[in-house]
Amino acid sequence: MRILFVGGGTGGHFYPLIAVAEVLTQQSQKPDLYYMGPNPFDFNLLHTHGIKYVSCPAGKMRLYFSIQNFFDLFRNFFGLFVALYKLYIIYPDVVFSKGGYTSVPVLLAARFLRIPVVIHESDAVPGRANKLAKKFAKYVAIAYPEAAQFFDASKTAIVGIPIRTELRTIAPNPFMELGIPGDLPLIYVTGGSLGAERVNNLILRCLDELLPHYRIFHQVGPDRKDATVQTAKSLIVDPELQNRYFVAERLDAAMVNNLLSAASVVITRAGSTTLFEIALHGKPSIIIPIPEDISRDQRSNAYAFARSGAATVLEEHNLTETLLTSEINSIIGNPSRREEMEAAAKRFALPDAAEKIAQLLLQIGEEHGS
Repeated sequence: MRILFVGGGTGGHFYPLIAVAEVLTQQSQKPDLYYMGPNPFDFNLLHTHGIKYVSCPAGKMRLYFSIQNFFDLFRNFFGLFVALYKLYIIYPDVVFSKGGYTSVPVLLAARFLRIPVVIHESDAVPGRANKLAKKFAKYVAIAYPEAAQFFDASKTAIVGIPIRTELRTIAPNPFMELGIPGDLPLIYVTGGSLGAERVNNLILRCLDELLPHYRIFHQVGPDRKDATVQTAKSLIVDPELQNRYFVAERLDAAMVNNLLSAASVVITRAGSTTLFEIALHGKPSIIIPIPEDISRDQRSNAYAFARSGAATVLEEHNLTETLLTSEINSIIGNPSRREEMEAAAKRFALPDAAEKIAQLLLQIGEEHGS
């Protein structure tokens, strides 16, 4: 059996594919796995899971004016022909798409070649690639109940988001693994793999208020650690508090798992994969979504998650140091509220999404191959 993955551009599209691959490679008869896109995103992870990379160009479909939109039209047109040729050579039994602009040429080629397609929608409001594919997709898996209204109910199911194995277990000794004392509550701040400059700056301005009471682990994004550390040193009035502030640029899965296990509260953007990782660990969270004029999906994701009672949403345009510190104190300093948020997060989590999707792909693959 041959299964082809497509979808990328961000970790939120790529890592759920790896989670499904982890399950598929544990089967008695392992299918051949392929990943198609303009770049491998993380070649080491593909290699580790025995996934063959197949190059295929794709152009981004921007909603705003850019000269790149003109060139990307040709990239998509060329990518369609490349996808048709390479899909015909591989001829997978099923294509699994996580959406994103990288999937468009492959999905169109799969439709032309009559290869079954399964799509997964991570967001509360579907992206354009999945809206394009919904008419011919054999099955649609969604993460949020709010997304169901956009798809045919007869072939749609709520499964959650596939999460990698390393992030699905509670670490037994997270503080020891992190090298952080466990004597104070830990605040974990993450802006996703690329970081979040406005969130980073806000946290820096809050350090003097927070560090007397908490430790903070701050993931700031690539090439930002040195500048962040220097700024923090200049802002922290009491030098003895500087050892309570930890900074990292990127985090591997094991590190994220330890941080989610140790944290008393998580401050995050509204990437769906991150939200479901937080939910699996049963952690209260404060969500600061990317403004709607930049990202249409984050605000809807944030409020869909917050309606469960697991999180609070603070809009970036009216966020202040006082408001953020007050919300942190309200959660950590109120045990009953924190317990309610933890319970709500665990109820929201759907830990078996990878297994459900893997079994579906195997079932469809067997039907197509017979």
